[in-house]
Amino acid sequence: MNMFNNLKEARQFCADNEIKMVDFMMIDLDGRWRHLTMPVGRFTEDTLKNGVGFDGSNYGFAPIEKSDMVFIPDLKSAYVDRFAEVPTLAMIGDVFVIDLPNNRRFDQDPRNVAVHAEEYMKKLGIADEMRIGPEFEFYVFDHVSYTVRPNGSKYSIDAGQAEWNTGNGGDNLGYKMPLKGGYHMAPPMDKLSGFRSRITLLMEQMGILVKYHHHEVGGPGQLEIEVERGPMLEMADKTMMTKYLIKNSAVAENKTATFMPKPIFGEAGSGLHVHMHLFKDGKPLFYDENGYSQLSETAHYFIGGLLTHARALCAFTNPSTNSYKRLIPGYEAPVTIGYATSNRSSVVRIPAYAKDPDEKRFELRSPDGTCNPYYAFSAILMAGLDGIQKKIDPSREGYGPYDYNLYTLSADDQKRIKQLPRSLDEALDALEADHAFLTAGGVFPQKLIEIWINKRRQDAAAYHQLPHPVEFEKYYDL
Repeated sequence: MNMFNNLKEARQFCADNEIKMVDFMMIDLDGRWRHLTMPVGRFTEDTLKNGVGFDGSNYGFAPIEKSDMVFIPDLKSAYVDRFAEVPTLAMIGDVFVIDLPNNRRFDQDPRNVAVHAEEYMKKLGIADEMRIGPEFEFYVFDHVSYTVRPNGSKYSIDAGQAEWNTGNGGDNLGYKMPLKGGYHMAPPMDKLSGFRSRITLLMEQMGILVKYHHHEVGGPGQLEIEVERGPMLEMADKTMMTKYLIKNSAVAENKTATFMPKPIFGEAGSGLHVHMHLFKDGKPLFYDENGYSQLSETAHYFIGGLLTHARALCAFTNPSTNSYKRLIPGYEAPVTIGYATSNRSSVVRIPAYAKDPDEKRFELRSPDGTCNPYYAFSAILMAGLDGIQKKIDPSREGYGPYDYNLYTLSADDQKRIKQLPRSLDEALDALEADHAFLTAGGVFPQKLIEIWINKRRQDAAAYHQLPHPVEFEKYYDL
């Protein structure tokens, strides 16, 4: 990214590359990209100054009576859309509210929240950069269908390499992936290696640097692409871009990709593990040769903030009802609020292999791909900053380090050690009770938190009110 510094550069690029359309990618409340397109000749200085008007109420942001907003594109985010039928230059940007004498940034806009979070970090003088690196886990299927009706609900998923297809006739060549047996499997079992490589090349062309890709644990097509770390706002943009590239690449190859945390019962769930570390004046703040796992006091306080607010964070990092089908014991997803080195059952895991000062970091393992990355990453930063300001020591607070399998805790230990929410309602309850760390410095507007909770409550209510096939199996004859 960081493609253009001014309109003249953009217009020259369009002329040189026969670009016909300009596309504006806009982020809604939930974290979906929406878009609006104009002929390249209509893209002027006025577009960059006054923006493009749209109805914010359809994005979940504002009530209809105050919904007139404008979208102002960010030239530095421009890229060529490889999936557009007509040559198209696309870019993302920021939402402004129409006001007098000048339009003002919309405080609920996800990108704006991320900007304010970074500015708040700098204002505190703690750090001037949080670098993060998401791990993208997702499933690729050959077929998905679903129906939700008053008289019946169902879904159906298929993947050619799934173990349930071992007995299929026709062009069956064997080599099916075992249940929960896909981790790092090689071809011909791994039929999606080339697909991942093609996506990786696209990502690299877009400036999204990929560390590696591989097949994940889930046999029916669970994949992972891990990227190099970068500044928080930039990585939120790149998260949206990565999801766009993966989904459209799948459709282009007559497949379908999903970031749902738990699309298949009994299989591994998909997370969005977030690696993070702070820097100031280019120097790492999380390294101490003599600290536990070589982590500094600042790093421990940051972890303390994450764990103290872990339950409330889930409302933004795990905002779907499906999220809590993943956060259960036995699938390498965390359930207990604690930290440790090389322990995949803890919420905060410290990679033992990251030993250099610039590499010293930890990961939050609870988030998943249904989150709005701008809100989720900003909330993570705000929780950590709160921990640093209040000097929350995670060890003194009873969060570990737990250098053993947290899935095997005794009943007494399970009562003693705090657990992550087991449902979206629990996470929303936690957010209602604990959100002052988010509103500090005006980063998360109180109104945004209220809108978020209300919308997610509606999701949870729709889910709870729907009869489930398992209920027919268990109760129909009673």
